[in-house]
Amino acid sequence: MRRVYIKGEVLCALILLVLLCLLLYAHQRMTPVWENIHIEQVSTLREPIGEQTKPVSSKHQNVLHCQPEVQIKLKAQSKAKFQSKSKTRTMAKSPQPPTHALFDFEDYLRKKDQRDFKLLIDQPTKCSSGDPYLLIAIKSIAMDFDKRQVVRRTWGREGVFHNEVNAKRVFLLGVPQNRTALPLWDKLLAYESHIYGDVLLWDFEDTFFNLTLKEIHFLKWVNTSCPKAKFIFKGDADVYVNTDNILEMLKDKEIKSDLFVGDIIVHAKPIRRHKSKYFIPEFIYGQGIYPSYAGGGGFVMSGYTALKLHLGCKEVELFPIDDVFLGMCLLRIRLQPTRHEGFRTFGIVRPSAAPHLQVFDPCFYKELMVVHSLTVPQIWLMWNLLHDPNLHCHNSQAPTTFPFKWRNKVTRTSKNKAKDELGSQDYGMKVFVEH
Repeated sequence: MRRVYIKGEVLCALILLVLLCLLLYAHQRMTPVWENIHIEQVSTLREPIGEQTKPVSSKHQNVLHCQPEVQIKLKAQSKAKFQSKSKTRTMAKSPQPPTHALFDFEDYLRKKDQRDFKLLIDQPTKCSSGDPYLLIAIKSIAMDFDKRQVVRRTWGREGVFHNEVNAKRVFLLGVPQNRTALPLWDKLLAYESHIYGDVLLWDFEDTFFNLTLKEIHFLKWVNTSCPKAKFIFKGDADVYVNTDNILEMLKDKEIKSDLFVGDIIVHAKPIRRHKSKYFIPEFIYGQGIYPSYAGGGGFVMSGYTALKLHLGCKEVELFPIDDVFLGMCLLRIRLQPTRHEGFRTFGIVRPSAAPHLQVFDPCFYKELMVVHSLTVPQIWLMWNLLHDPNLHCHNSQAPTTFPFKWRNKVTRTSKNKAKDELGSQDYGMKVFVEH
């Protein structure tokens, strides 16, 4: 018998070949198991961190294995869910941003000499049919159609009153700052003007610090389009105005004389707190107090005074707060405004001695002239209540009796924080432009 001798190199090659075959066989047998394990791992990672993971059944495993697009869809949904929860946690931890950004006063100074803007919607025939005894001018914004409508139907009605005096009405608007919030705003205002004939629209942005532009442009409009208006009421759209009381007050007033009546604010200091709506830095206004001025909720002036203010405001630098700016114009023409108790531009405060007193009572408003900060339903309701023939109030006076007294000496309380922030007195500050 012949013996066969195998060299060592050949023997090693045979052993490696056998091992390779075993590894290939084992790989083919184990492939489905590894794929299932991979699918389970993907399913586990798909859930947000911190939540309990549910086991995936073999039925779901087969679906995921046969349809890869399902895996992609589930991954996207889980990722969105995870991001939403993470965003919620971040918002809960981080403080919310302030409701309003700081005003760019440096940019305001660069643009403050731009004080002549185009009149986009005019009412040139408003006063041509007859010189109005009372011209009612209301500051408004484009979106507040409901407020304009309730004014038209209540205290701001045009026409002839019982004492044979006529009233006209205009609304003062600028271009909306956020024009996407009211689509087709320009066409809507044009149609509103066509229907009611009482919209004045200027080509400047309708912002808080641009209300001064409404003041000077309205005075210019009065000077050119309605110069013979005897008296003017100017106020906000969220006030209730007792027009009969105002006409009663004006009954004995001279037409060709100065008159400026309202809720006059005195001894006010500029607000230096950055978070305040009325913040004014020292480089804008360096004086310690403001001139006397009327609360912007509503005031009455004669047409004679309005024409003088139009000329006086041309010599005063624009100021961001319109009420204070008009006080500067009054100081320029050397006219001291008169305070009247019937003008409540800071609303009605419930007396501390009567905490249960209901201030929203028609008898509370019967003897007043202007009350600020009322909603549209409240204005409508108060108008109808006060014109109800069945209304009876204690100590009520006849309509022809003048229920007010002029105050020669202005008094005020230190508890009224709003007036502390906005009130003022004139001490001959130099706030005028040198020409």
